[in-house]
Amino acid sequence: MLKPKSKSQPARLLSYGQSTSTPIAMAITITAGGTILSILLQIVNIGMSSSTNRHVKGMTVVQLQDGSISPGKFAAPNEREDETIKRFISDSMIKMFGWNGIIEATENGENVTRPDKGIDVQTTKNSRKRIPTRAWEAAFALSENQDFRANFLKKLAEIVPNGVFNGEVQVSLVTRHISEPRKIKDGKWEVDYIGTLVSFDRNENQGKGIAFNKTITVEVIDTPKLPAKPTELDKKIYLVRESGLEITQIVDYNLGKKENN
Repeated sequence: MLKPKSKSQPARLLSYGQSTSTPIAMAITITAGGTILSILLQIVNIGMSSSTNRHVKGMTVVQLQDGSISPGKFAAPNEREDETIKRFISDSMIKMFGWNGIIEATENGENVTRPDKGIDVQTTKNSRKRIPTRAWEAAFALSENQDFRANFLKKLAEIVPNGVFNGEVQVSLVTRHISEPRKIKDGKWEVDYIGTLVSFDRNENQGKGIAFNKTITVEVIDTPKLPAKPTELDKKIYLVRESGLEITQIVDYNLGKKENN
């Protein structure tokens, strides 16, 4: 009798080892293909990330509370850029000592101006005088510690001419020089501010100038957060203190050196 022919063996899909049935081999092939595809996708993603990093390296974009976008970069909590400190001091001084008897506002999307009636403040002599609204708002850059802001406003009220509120007098602070910030300790600096306080009146358009030379100390603070429904005052305080700085001392320039001599 002839021996029955043996059943043909299924084709081997692997090059070595035990033969594998067709369904199992197909499953292995599909799995291997998926793994290879996954690896290829990862390589592509790494390449795209590397390309993106080359273009955005060193760039940071932050969204401010008013919704606007501004370039920025990472910094330690108690560190501020020199230019940030100088700009904060310059803006604060010019607003606190710039008096023109006018309030600038936005109404229905348009810029409007109106006479400034001023803010009533008690002076150191227990009398009542007015200071310009913009100066009062800018004074939120001053520290509340030891009533520094309150005492400053009392003294400021004593030197503001009454003519500011009827258009007879205008006063401007002209910045001459702002020194590089000198670090006193972590999160604290002092800066020399050299300027001239110039006053104009209707009879003397050429103006009169007096020296305004101060050494100003600033310290780091937490940037305030706006409430869900901020008032106009909330917004103004936020704008004054959004740099994360406050003024803690204002003294005459070189006062400390003179006292030591």
